[in-house]
Amino acid sequence: MLLKIELENFFSIKEKITIDFRAGNINTKQARLLEQNTIEWNGQKVLKSIGLFGPNASGKSNIVKAIRFCCHLIFQSHLHNENTIFNFQPFKFDGWDQKPSRFLVDFVCDNVEYEYSFALNRNEILEESLYYYPKKRRAKIYSRKGKEFSFAEGAIPRANDVVFNTSSKNLFLSRASSMNRELAQKLFMYFLNTFMLDLVQLNDSNIEELFVKNKKVVLEALNVCDSDICDIEIRKEKVQQLSLNIAIGTNAAPSELKEVDVIKFFTYHKFAPKIPFDMMAEESSGTKQLFGMLLRLLDVVRNKKTLMVDEFDISLHTFLADFILDLIHASSNSQLLFTSHNTSLIDTDRLRKDQILFVNKKDDGSTDVYSLFDFKDFRDNMDAEKGYKQGRFDAIPIVSSSVGSLKKLLED
Repeated sequence: MLLKIELENFFSIKEKITIDFRAGNINTKQARLLEQNTIEWNGQKVLKSIGLFGPNASGKSNIVKAIRFCCHLIFQSHLHNENTIFNFQPFKFDGWDQKPSRFLVDFVCDNVEYEYSFALNRNEILEESLYYYPKKRRAKIYSRKGKEFSFAEGAIPRANDVVFNTSSKNLFLSRASSMNRELAQKLFMYFLNTFMLDLVQLNDSNIEELFVKNKKVVLEALNVCDSDICDIEIRKEKVQQLSLNIAIGTNAAPSELKEVDVIKFFTYHKFAPKIPFDMMAEESSGTKQLFGMLLRLLDVVRNKKTLMVDEFDISLHTFLADFILDLIHASSNSQLLFTSHNTSLIDTDRLRKDQILFVNKKDDGSTDVYSLFDFKDFRDNMDAEKGYKQGRFDAIPIVSSSVGSLKKLLED
């Protein structure tokens, strides 16, 4: 499970922000009623979901983007060569574009807590470290600063061989995994198989397997969501696709048509159960969004994974957003980090105060993150959504307009 993420100097994120899944000390009646929103681990409560709320351009998407960047670097940095420029921008104001960007993930793998972090600029990895917590005490596995590496005795077998093959463009964790070091491989696979970084797209390579495993539950869930879809069929169809072949030694780029297999989904509705509808071409964006969401969510809740979704409820009715949160909270160990503009989810009857995070833009253009739990004068019996709309927690767009003022604007 995920315990904490720290991000610094990435696009609109300037100073360190923290997304903390470790539950706050809330011992109210309302918190006890929401016991299903937490996981018990090692004597502490861990949140199953966190929602990020705030106005457009406040930095919500940059938080998800930073997490994805961190994971993709773990997956791919062992492939980087000396001409690699890391694909991100640090905060551009106040000289922060000359400072390193930092990422930290605190997580649990095989019932052991690990803390992995690295720092980099656009040209090279500057620092990297991996710690773990045997008997709740922090202990080093390895650390790196520039070209200097330090290892706990026996932590990484033949560590110097990996160091020799690790350039300033490579994360040691990524390189060690590619060189078959057991611990590095285990943690690499944790990020690969446990961190789900987006929804399932209808053209994903593994969608057929997910669908076959979860078809029955998907149909039941669609029924719970008041959909009239009674069946879904998956077909492989051959289509003609144009491909370019670069001719060696010439400037020509001849093209040719090739037959490729394409997976298609067809839905059947209760009022006409024998007439197929092409999901991609004929179903609504909300139905497609819900279908992809359900496939991913069912994989997440069944296999104790963590899902990151930007604007997870776009194209979905607010009741369906409630259903998705209920599905996460009904699971044993799955987690969800999401961004949303749906203010009805800012509800302390559904989410604990530490599950509701506000994302705001400071005067210097940087992203600020804080929790409803930080407002000590806010009581559980108060209306959180109303307070948010009234600007009590900031993190709300300030729109000064009226029909009269807009008419004047259009006349100018």
